[in-house]
Amino acid sequence: MSFLSAGLNGFLLGAGLIIAIGAQNAFVLRQGLKGEFVFVVCLVCSVSDALLITAGVAGLGTLVRQSPTALLVVTAGGAVFLFVYGLLAFRRAMRPAAIKAEGDARGLNVAIATCLALTFLNPHVYLDTVLLLGSLSARYPGELRVAYGVGAVLASFTWFFALGYGARLLAPFFAKPRAWQVLDIGIGIVMWMIAARLAMGLF
Repeated sequence: MSFLSAGLNGFLLGAGLIIAIGAQNAFVLRQGLKGEFVFVVCLVCSVSDALLITAGVAGLGTLVRQSPTALLVVTAGGAVFLFVYGLLAFRRAMRPAAIKAEGDARGLNVAIATCLALTFLNPHVYLDTVLLLGSLSARYPGELRVAYGVGAVLASFTWFFALGYGARLLAPFFAKPRAWQVLDIGIGIVMWMIAARLAMGLF
Protein backbone atom coordinates (compact mmCIF):
# COMPACT_ATOMS: atom_id res chain seq x y z
CA MET A 1 0.00 0.00 0.00
CA SER A 2 1.28 3.48 -0.86
CA PHE A 3 1.68 6.51 1.42
CA LEU A 4 -1.15 8.25 -0.44
CA SER A 5 -3.50 5.27 -0.16
CA ALA A 6 -2.97 5.03 3.60
CA GLY A 7 -3.61 8.76 3.97
CA LEU A 8 -6.77 8.54 1.88
CA ASN A 9 -8.05 5.64 3.98
CA GLY A 10 -7.43 7.67 7.12
CA PHE A 11 -9.20 10.68 5.63
CA LEU A 12 -12.27 8.68 4.57
CA LEU A 13 -12.60 6.84 7.86
CA GLY A 14 -12.06 10.02 9.85
CA ALA A 15 -14.67 11.83 7.77
CA GLY A 16 -17.13 8.99 8.19
CA LEU A 17 -16.84 9.19 11.97
CA ILE A 18 -16.85 12.98 12.23
CA ILE A 19 -19.66 13.77 9.78
CA ALA A 20 -22.56 12.82 12.02
CA ILE A 21 -25.08 14.62 14.19
CA GLY A 22 -23.28 15.06 17.48
CA ALA A 23 -22.42 17.48 20.24
CA GLN A 24 -19.43 19.08 18.51
CA ASN A 25 -21.14 19.46 15.15
CA ALA A 26 -24.30 20.94 16.66
CA PHE A 27 -22.27 23.58 18.50
CA VAL A 28 -20.12 24.45 15.47
CA LEU A 29 -23.26 24.74 13.32
CA ARG A 30 -24.90 27.12 15.78
CA GLN A 31 -21.80 29.31 16.04
CA GLY A 32 -21.52 29.37 12.26
CA LEU A 33 -25.12 30.45 11.89
CA LYS A 34 -24.62 33.25 14.41
CA GLY A 35 -21.30 34.23 12.84
CA GLU A 36 -19.61 34.36 16.26
CA PHE A 37 -16.03 33.21 16.85
CA VAL A 38 -16.35 30.81 13.90
CA PHE A 39 -12.63 30.53 13.17
CA VAL A 40 -11.67 29.98 16.81
CA VAL A 41 -14.44 27.44 17.37
CA CYS A 42 -13.51 25.47 14.24
CA LEU A 43 -9.83 25.62 15.14
CA VAL A 44 -10.34 24.44 18.73
CA CYS A 45 -12.52 21.52 17.63
CA SER A 46 -10.09 20.54 14.86
CA VAL A 47 -6.97 20.77 17.02
CA SER A 48 -8.68 18.87 19.85
CA ASP A 49 -9.63 16.06 17.48
CA ALA A 50 -6.11 16.10 16.01
CA LEU A 51 -4.59 15.62 19.47
CA LEU A 52 -6.90 12.70 20.22
CA ILE A 53 -6.32 11.08 16.83
CA THR A 54 -2.57 11.44 17.25
CA ALA A 55 -2.76 9.89 20.71
CA GLY A 56 -4.82 7.00 19.36
CA VAL A 57 -2.47 6.35 16.45
CA ALA A 58 0.47 6.52 18.87
CA GLY A 59 -1.01 3.67 20.91
CA LEU A 60 -3.03 5.35 23.69
CA GLY A 61 -6.20 3.56 22.55
CA THR A 62 -4.84 0.24 23.75
CA LEU A 63 -4.00 1.67 27.19
CA VAL A 64 -7.42 3.32 27.64
CA ARG A 65 -9.21 0.13 26.65
CA GLN A 66 -7.44 -1.64 29.52
CA SER A 67 -8.81 0.81 32.11
CA PRO A 68 -12.55 0.24 32.73
CA THR A 69 -12.49 2.76 35.60
CA ALA A 70 -11.30 5.58 33.33
CA LEU A 71 -14.00 4.77 30.79
CA LEU A 72 -16.64 4.72 33.54
CA VAL A 73 -15.62 8.14 34.90
CA VAL A 74 -15.51 9.75 31.44
CA THR A 75 -18.87 8.23 30.48
CA ALA A 76 -20.65 9.41 33.64
CA GLY A 77 -19.17 12.91 33.39
CA GLY A 78 -20.04 13.15 29.72
CA ALA A 79 -23.64 12.10 30.30
CA VAL A 80 -24.13 14.78 32.96
CA PHE A 81 -22.52 17.51 30.87
CA LEU A 82 -24.54 16.69 27.75
CA PHE A 83 -27.77 16.61 29.75
CA VAL A 84 -27.06 20.10 31.15
CA TYR A 85 -26.05 21.43 27.73
CA GLY A 86 -29.28 20.04 26.26
CA LEU A 87 -31.24 21.69 29.05
CA LEU A 88 -29.64 25.03 28.20
CA ALA A 89 -30.57 24.55 24.54
CA PHE A 90 -34.23 24.02 25.48
CA ARG A 91 -34.03 27.10 27.68
CA ARG A 92 -32.74 29.18 24.74
CA ALA A 93 -35.57 27.88 22.59
CA MET A 94 -38.06 29.27 25.12
CA ARG A 95 -36.42 32.71 24.89
CA PRO A 96 -35.65 33.37 21.21
CA ALA A 97 -35.05 37.07 21.84
CA ALA A 98 -31.97 36.16 23.90
CA ILE A 99 -30.37 34.08 21.17
CA LYS A 100 -28.26 36.86 19.66
CA ALA A 101 -25.13 37.27 21.81
CA GLU A 102 -22.94 40.36 21.98
CA GLY A 103 -19.75 38.56 20.94
CA ASP A 104 -17.47 40.08 23.60
CA ALA A 105 -14.31 38.58 25.12
CA ARG A 106 -16.35 36.81 27.76
CA GLY A 107 -18.41 35.20 25.02
CA LEU A 108 -15.22 34.01 23.33
CA ASN A 109 -14.00 32.40 26.54
CA VAL A 110 -17.33 30.66 26.97
CA ALA A 111 -17.25 29.42 23.37
CA ILE A 112 -13.74 27.99 23.80
CA ALA A 113 -14.64 26.36 27.11
CA THR A 114 -17.75 24.83 25.55
CA CYS A 115 -15.73 23.45 22.62
CA LEU A 116 -13.25 21.83 24.97
CA ALA A 117 -15.99 20.40 27.18
CA LEU A 118 -17.98 19.01 24.26
CA THR A 119 -14.82 17.32 23.04
CA PHE A 120 -13.07 16.01 26.13
CA LEU A 121 -16.19 15.24 28.22
CA ASN A 122 -17.82 13.27 25.41
CA PRO A 123 -16.87 9.56 25.53
CA HIS A 124 -18.06 9.12 21.92
CA VAL A 125 -15.16 11.32 20.80
CA TYR A 126 -12.70 8.99 22.54
CA LEU A 127 -14.37 5.95 21.04
CA ASP A 128 -14.14 7.40 17.54
CA THR A 129 -10.70 9.00 17.65
CA VAL A 130 -8.55 7.30 20.28
CA LEU A 131 -10.01 3.81 20.25
CA LEU A 132 -11.42 3.14 16.76
CA LEU A 133 -9.07 5.22 14.61
CA GLY A 134 -6.17 4.29 16.87
CA SER A 135 -6.90 0.58 16.73
CA LEU A 136 -7.30 0.54 12.94
CA SER A 137 -4.00 2.36 12.53
CA ALA A 138 -2.26 -0.78 13.80
CA ARG A 139 -2.79 -2.28 10.36
CA TYR A 140 -0.31 0.19 8.89
CA PRO A 141 3.43 -0.13 9.53
CA GLY A 142 5.85 2.75 10.03
CA GLU A 143 5.34 5.71 7.71
CA LEU A 144 2.00 4.37 6.47
CA ARG A 145 0.61 4.73 9.99
CA VAL A 146 1.74 8.36 10.00
CA ALA A 147 0.02 8.92 6.64
CA TYR A 148 -3.15 7.31 7.99
CA GLY A 149 -3.12 9.60 11.01
CA VAL A 150 -2.46 12.70 8.92
CA GLY A 151 -5.38 11.78 6.65
CA ALA A 152 -7.74 11.46 9.62
CA VAL A 153 -6.57 14.80 11.03
CA LEU A 154 -7.10 16.52 7.67
CA ALA A 155 -10.64 15.13 7.58
CA SER A 156 -11.34 16.77 10.94
CA PHE A 157 -10.01 20.18 9.86
CA THR A 158 -11.84 20.00 6.53
CA TRP A 159 -15.18 19.10 8.08
CA PHE A 160 -15.26 21.57 10.97
CA PHE A 161 -14.22 24.58 8.86
CA ALA A 162 -16.63 23.59 6.09
CA LEU A 163 -19.45 23.24 8.63
CA GLY A 164 -18.64 26.46 10.47
CA TYR A 165 -18.32 28.70 7.42
CA GLY A 166 -20.80 26.79 5.26
CA ALA A 167 -23.50 27.40 7.85
CA ARG A 168 -23.72 30.99 6.62
CA LEU A 169 -25.48 29.73 3.51
CA LEU A 170 -28.41 28.94 5.82
CA ALA A 171 -28.37 32.40 7.41
CA PRO A 172 -31.42 33.72 5.48
CA PHE A 173 -33.48 30.82 6.80
CA PHE A 174 -32.43 31.60 10.36
CA ALA A 175 -33.36 35.28 10.12
CA LYS A 176 -36.54 34.46 12.03
CA PRO A 177 -36.57 33.62 15.76
CA ARG A 178 -38.77 30.57 15.11
CA ALA A 179 -36.00 28.93 13.06
CA TRP A 180 -33.59 29.38 15.98
CA GLN A 181 -36.17 27.82 18.27
CA VAL A 182 -36.39 24.75 16.03
CA LEU A 183 -32.58 24.51 15.87
CA ASP A 184 -32.16 24.73 19.64
CA ILE A 185 -34.90 22.19 20.24
CA GLY A 186 -33.15 19.87 17.79
CA ILE A 187 -29.81 20.43 19.54
CA GLY A 188 -31.41 19.75 22.91
CA ILE A 189 -32.93 16.49 21.66
CA VAL A 190 -29.60 15.34 20.20
CA MET A 191 -27.75 16.14 23.43
CA TRP A 192 -30.29 14.29 25.56
CA MET A 193 -30.30 11.29 23.25
CA ILE A 194 -26.51 11.02 23.47
CA ALA A 195 -26.63 11.52 27.25
CA ALA A 196 -29.28 8.80 27.54
CA ARG A 197 -27.19 6.33 25.53
CA LEU A 198 -24.19 7.06 27.72
CA ALA A 199 -26.23 6.67 30.90
CA MET A 200 -27.67 3.34 29.75
CA GLY A 201 -24.16 2.14 29.08
CA LEU A 202 -23.39 2.54 32.79
CA PHE A 203 -25.85 -0.19 33.76
